[in-house]
Amino acid sequence: MSAAGNIGTRIPWPPLLYLAAIAAGVLLHEVYPMPWIGQPLSDILFAFGLLVLAGGVALFAAAIATMRRAKTAIDPRKAPDHLVTGGPFTISRNPIYLADTLIVIGLGLVFQVAWLVVAALVAALLTTRLAIVPEEKVLAERFGKRYRDYARRIRRWI
Repeated sequence: MSAAGNIGTRIPWPPLLYLAAIAAGVLLHEVYPMPWIGQPLSDILFAFGLLVLAGGVALFAAAIATMRRAKTAIDPRKAPDHLVTGGPFTISRNPIYLADTLIVIGLGLVFQVAWLVVAALVAALLTTRLAIVPEEKVLAERFGKRYRDYARRIRRWI
C-alpha cells in the first residue's frame, strides 16, 4: 500500500473492465452475433434478465449506501478507512463487483446479446486478478485478524 493510502494502482480497474465488457460484447454482437434461444424460452430469459438487472442495480445501490454509512472509501484505488461487513457485505466480500457482473449479464439476457454474458464473466475474472487480490492484501494488512476471520466466513463472490 502506498503512503497515500492507495491500493497500489492508479487505474480504477473494475469500472473500466465492466465498461469495456459492455463495449466488447456489443461490438462482437455486431461483428459476429452468437445464436440466441428461440421462443418461448427467449421470453423467459428476457424476464429473468430483467430480474438479474434489477437485482444487480439494487445490490450496487445497497453496497454503496453501506459503504457511505461506514464513511469508508468507495473508489477502488483507495484503501478503506473501515472494514465493512454489514448489509450486502454479509453475502459477498465484493458486492459492488458482483453487482457489476449481474448488471452486464442482465443486459445480455434482456437484449439477447450472448457476448455480454461471456464478457461479464471475463470481466469478473480480470477484476479478481487486477482488483480483488490487491484489495485483499491491503485489507489483510490494514485490518489483520478481523479481516481474515471475515474472509473465512464470507465468500469472495457469492
